Parts: sequence; C-alpha cells; structure tokens
Amino acid sequence: MIIFITIIAALLIAVGCIGIIYPVLPGSFAVLGGLILWGLTVRGPEGWWTLGLGGTLVIAGMLAQAALTGRTMKKRAIPNKSILWGVIGAVIGMFVIPVVGLFVGFAAALLISETTRNSGDFTTSLRNTGAALRSMGLGMLVEFACALTAGSVFTIAAFTYFITL
Repeated sequence: MIIFITIIAALLIAVGCIGIIYPVLPGSFAVLGGLILWGLTVRGPEGWWTLGLGGTLVIAGMLAQAALTGRTMKKRAIPNKSILWGVIGAVIGMFVIPVVGLFVGFAAALLISETTRNSGDFTTSLRNTGAALRSMGLGMLVEFACALTAGSVFTIAAFTYFITL
C-alpha cells in the first residue's frame, strides 16, 4: 500500500511542478497535496520531515510569487481594476489559445486597461505591463524552484524510508 501511495504522491508532485509553469494543470497545491498524502501515510520521521520541510518550501514559494508580483504592481501604481481586467483576459486567453493563452490574455488585457487608464500613453502602459510580466515570471521561477526543492526533499525521504525498511 505504501508503494502505491508513494507513486501517487510522486505523480502529484511532478504534475504540480509542471503546473506551475503551465497553469492548465494544478501547481503548488498538487505538490502540497502529494507531500501531505505521503507524510500522513508514512507517519514516521521521514513522513513528518517531508511534510514539514517540503510543505514549508511550497508555501514559501507560493507566498514569494504573490509578494513579488504584488510589490511590482504596487510600485508601478497599477490599480486593482487593471489587474482584474488582466485576470479576465487570462481566463479568456486560456480557452482561446491553448497553453500560452493565459499569459497572452493577461498581457493583452493588462496593456489595454493600462493604456485606457493612462489616457492613451502607450509607452508608459507598455513599461507597466512589461514590469508586471517580468515580476510574474520571476515569481513563477521562485515558486518552481521551491516546488522542485520540496520534490527533492520527498525523493530523499522516500529513498531513506524504503532503504531502512
């Protein structure tokens, strides 16, 4: 039974890591779900360490992603209304253009909203949109690195668990 749970947890972690880059799949929540599933099933030191350390890394990655993006939006004085239009554009783009539509839709809607807000000043709007996209990309990289590190913690703990059986 524990082998089956380990395989499912590993698949959840792998799908979650891919989902951070391609948001069509679940991201960090899938990684966290895999860690919780394995940690609560094993219940030994390996399980608790994996859950504690890996879970902390995943949550730190999610918070860092949100903080990096939010800080840039605030620094550039991009209002919540523009961000809301960007999110709406991302959702529409996700259905119109597979895989990359989320990013294209967000960027296009944010650019249009910022251009409207800045009374047609396309250069400022383009700079604000570029800064927002760079911060999103950096945030995704940090979140991805934290999820991969959590996956490494899981791998080491799983090997340790099965070797000491």
